[in-house]
Amino acid sequence: MAEYRFTLQKYKRGNKLTCPNCGKKQSFVKYIDLENEINFPDYVGRCDHEVSCQYHYKPSDYFNDNPDVLPQKDFELRKTIAPKQLAPKPISYIDKGIVGRTLSNYNINPMFKYLSGLFGNKETIRIFDIYKVGTAKKWGGSTVYWQIDYNSNVRTGKIMLYDSETGHRIKEPRSYVTWVHTDLLYEEYNLKQCFFGEHLLSAYPNKSVAIVESEKSALIATHFMPDFVWLATGGMHGCFKEESVSVLKNRTVILCPDLGATETWKGKIKLLSSICSRVVISEKLEQCATEEQRKSGLDIADFLLMNNTPMMILQKMIKRNPNLQKLINCLGLELVDSK
Repeated sequence: MAEYRFTLQKYKRGNKLTCPNCGKKQSFVKYIDLENEINFPDYVGRCDHEVSCQYHYKPSDYFNDNPDVLPQKDFELRKTIAPKQLAPKPISYIDKGIVGRTLSNYNINPMFKYLSGLFGNKETIRIFDIYKVGTAKKWGGSTVYWQIDYNSNVRTGKIMLYDSETGHRIKEPRSYVTWVHTDLLYEEYNLKQCFFGEHLLSAYPNKSVAIVESEKSALIATHFMPDFVWLATGGMHGCFKEESVSVLKNRTVILCPDLGATETWKGKIKLLSSICSRVVISEKLEQCATEEQRKSGLDIADFLLMNNTPMMILQKMIKRNPNLQKLINCLGLELVDSK
């Protein structure tokens, strides 16, 4: 297994910087030297905002612009950032008991509240159970997206804070995102991320697979189109590595990129085609989107929710007339979804 000597710094609380290009705080990751010989300036790194900013200044760019930084023998050897062979480290896992303790307290989980307003409590509980979505008490209540791999090992959990009314991530005054292994202060944790929802591949070996970027989109899409196994990469480039996509061997895969990411995801087709039985990319969003929607980088979930669900219609009726909720409770009525 080859690892590069120069790599993006692993995330720890407080180590993200302000992007030198777009100026957004806590969105910039520096490159580091694993041999601790070179200390790169703060502008050598990548911005998290891969669509709106796209800043990525690599060590190779830095060496090309500053050829005297390395001794001549090293520069000749590493001018293409040649990989250095390192002994592979075992993948770290999180105890399943920790996962189990998060599968409750949905009354403080903002994503649960939001989806309940769309689909109702019963359906939201079903979806949360399928994906093993948890609740963290952090920030007064947040959502835990557990990354459980094909063999049911827990790689990590991503903790995110949402607005329970809009379902949007809370990004002000900062972005509220962290990792379970970071929050638990695990040292020397060797994280190897996997697809969100990957554990469903073994449960549904004959289903076609659809891949989106965000975990929230996977949850919403699985309600509307349950014939697919919906996976999330967690980012534009997330999980598109040979070792990560090997779990898709002999599967039919449909890529559903966010607006603005289609061309980038087309570049992943070659890798996937060498493993999957069939790979197609959906361009329907790009074909029907307005310019404003493209600028906003909407995804498939945004389009699926443009038409009100029955629960959304009911909630609007209750908001206009609160007595309707009292009548529903009194008579023990339940909304029946005709889909």
